[in-house]
Amino acid sequence: MTVFWLAFGLVLILEGLGPLLAPRGWREMVRQLSQQDDVNLRRIGGCLVVAGVVIAYIMYSRL
Repeated sequence: MTVFWLAFGLVLILEGLGPLLAPRGWREMVRQLSQQDDVNLRRIGGCLVVAGVVIAYIMYSRL
C-alpha cells in the first residue's frame, strides 16, 4: 500500500507542475485537448496507459 501512495503522490506532483510553471501553456493545451473528438482522446489515453505499463514493468523487473 505504501508503494501505491508513493506513486499517487508522484502523479500529483507531475500533474501539478504544468499549471504551476506554465499556466498559460497548460490552459492552451487543455483547450486544444477539449476540442478533440472522443476517438483521438481515447487513442491518447491508450498510448499513455501503455507507456505507463511499460515503464512500470521495466522498473518492477529491475527490483
